[in-house]
Amino acid sequence: MTSLLVGPPATASAEALGRGAARVLLANWTGASTVPSRGLYPHQWSWDSAFIAIGLRHLSVRRAQRELETLLHAQWEDGRVPHIVFNPSVPHDAYFPSPDFWRSSSAGAAAGAPAGTETSGIVQPPVHALAAWLVHLADPEDSRRRGFLPRVYGRLAAWHDYLTGPRDLGGGGLAAMVHPWEPGMDNSPCWDAPLERVEPATAGSYRRADLDHGQPSERPTDLDYGRYVRLATDYRDGGYADAGTGHAFAVEDPCVNALLIVSEHALARIAAETGADPAPHEERAARLTEALVERLWSPQAGMFLCRDLVSDELIPEKSVAGLIPLIVPGLPPEIVDALVGTAESPAFRLGEVPMVPSYDFTGTAFDPSRYWRGPAWFNTNWLLERGLRQYGHTRAADRLRAAMLTAAGGSGFAEYVDPVTAEARGTRDFGWTAALTLDLLVSAEQDGQDGSGVPGPGDPQDATVGAHA
Repeated sequence: MTSLLVGPPATASAEALGRGAARVLLANWTGASTVPSRGLYPHQWSWDSAFIAIGLRHLSVRRAQRELETLLHAQWEDGRVPHIVFNPSVPHDAYFPSPDFWRSSSAGAAAGAPAGTETSGIVQPPVHALAAWLVHLADPEDSRRRGFLPRVYGRLAAWHDYLTGPRDLGGGGLAAMVHPWEPGMDNSPCWDAPLERVEPATAGSYRRADLDHGQPSERPTDLDYGRYVRLATDYRDGGYADAGTGHAFAVEDPCVNALLIVSEHALARIAAETGADPAPHEERAARLTEALVERLWSPQAGMFLCRDLVSDELIPEKSVAGLIPLIVPGLPPEIVDALVGTAESPAFRLGEVPMVPSYDFTGTAFDPSRYWRGPAWFNTNWLLERGLRQYGHTRAADRLRAAMLTAAGGSGFAEYVDPVTAEARGTRDFGWTAALTLDLLVSAEQDGQDGSGVPGPGDPQDATVGAHA
């Protein structure tokens, strides 16, 4: 295992890894966007596309722009960016829930769902403004020539308005998620207690297409899946309304809100670039940061926790979501120190194992193979690596980056891996794994140089907040 924790790969290995990552992205490209995988995930996913664009910009800036624009073209009039945009050429039985389940154009009509594009009705974490800014920085001249940022700025601003408006269900200034699929960490143990309130959909009323492509031992249980279906059905039948619907599941998630803050800082840079006023975005980022600390920080846990809005209590389970706020600029030093200490503790073992797990090693629900209940994911580790680097923990960030590159190549660009052995889990040739591998390779090549990203408070330059240009 020690070999997984040493410096960046040799040049020849890096070149081979880059070619492999490029092959995955080219194979998963549909002509307008990139599928996460050809079998298990045959449509366009929201936060997948944002991460994919971040890596794709190193291959083709035009394709990275197209990736984000295709997704934003499916935005609803209320501002939400749906978590799936369905490809009409894919048969309905290839994925569940399919378009005929969500019925977005009819059930979502009151919320402004597009009439000509079928989507889901729920959302995913807001990485998109950060991705758009990084894509712009990859080739500013081409971006300006094509008017990329002016085309996406209004849509991104409306997306953030939706999250901080109708989705502020707790009234404390943070965005809330109303389905376990929305925070992106679908069956995290953090959701176990809130889901106990949910009566699962009747067995036999739906078919799990995911089991056609994945091992049952690596996927959510039937009980959990039945509860997911029930929540989605109730949300759909309520017209995808957010206010006054008595959500059985409503949580404030630290990863979602940390990404919103970083993307709000990015939106300020986009505003300035397009001639708009950046001040409202910086002000909102500051308010969100204050609310994040006030509502989700747990000194006892040494990390951020999710808040169950139904009980209005913090959920004691520790997931990687609670470490990801390291990407937020301007956190108090004592919180940064506590987060790094927790990451290095027996719960997450940063620096001891190849990649940080999605859930607490010492937790009773830990499972190294089952989806978000323990395996390590490349997007969360990419965010953590950037957060560590932002706050000066360069050696830890370098070790994590090297381990991620080794794991990506050794696993065939797996969807996720065993956090201790780095053995592949889930599907292979996964889109964001390949994309973020490319981004890590570029950052390793640029090691020792200043990155270009989103400035933190008090920094007028484009300093990094967890992403290199």
